[in-house]
Amino acid sequence: MIDCKSINQPIAKSVLLLCCFMLSAHAHAESSSLPVTLAKIKPGVVAVGSFMAKRNPRAQFLGTGFAIGNGSLVVTNAHVIPTSLDVEHREEIAVFYRQGNEDKALAAKLIALDNDHDVAILKLVDSKLPALKLGNASSVREGQLYAFTGYPMGMVLGLYPVTHRAMVSAISPNAIPMMIPKNISPKLVKRLQSPYDVFQLDATAYPGNSGSPLYDIETSDVVGIVNKVFVQESKESVLSKPSGISYAIPVSHIQKLLNDKGLK
Repeated sequence: MIDCKSINQPIAKSVLLLCCFMLSAHAHAESSSLPVTLAKIKPGVVAVGSFMAKRNPRAQFLGTGFAIGNGSLVVTNAHVIPTSLDVEHREEIAVFYRQGNEDKALAAKLIALDNDHDVAILKLVDSKLPALKLGNASSVREGQLYAFTGYPMGMVLGLYPVTHRAMVSAISPNAIPMMIPKNISPKLVKRLQSPYDVFQLDATAYPGNSGSPLYDIETSDVVGIVNKVFVQESKESVLSKPSGISYAIPVSHIQKLLNDKGLK
């Protein structure tokens, strides 16, 4: 009689070695793709805020954004846009980036806003940047690895975009029911009545990352826009005690806003 174990064990070992090789090859492909993708992504990622010549400091940082279309449009979060501007002292929305050894500032105007999905589109005044390509949000699956690039600490670290890798740990509704009644707000009630799915990421992000593009490591296609961080204790503890849980709005909401406003 032939011992079945004598047949199965070599086969099992071969299959295990093959799986390990495939996983190693996939990890190597991702690690080698990211530097190439970053070279394409970074020139189109900007800091978003306001600029006022007679203010000190003149630039005020509020979040991150990225160029799309023909390079004259910049996408960011709606909550990044200033609620008001000091028109009397010529304060204006602006984007900031580094070119070579110089810090640059470009004036921009708000041309489209979707508060429900936390998306805003700016138009650069007589300027263009290298544009990022919008991808297909419906292709995103839980467990897939992506990356996002932005300015987590604002301009504290200088105009040098920082990149984080992130796995999509869940695709879930944007509103989670509160167990404590005092935490329920009219805004939350509205979200609970008409929720939409967002990408939950297993990545550490900070307030300055709001507006960062979430993109495919291999193709550089943008599939989402980072818009919030899960806070464990208080807003003040976000920097000292990051939760490692972040969220991104699917790019389909950006595409819809562009279509609704007839923008390209």
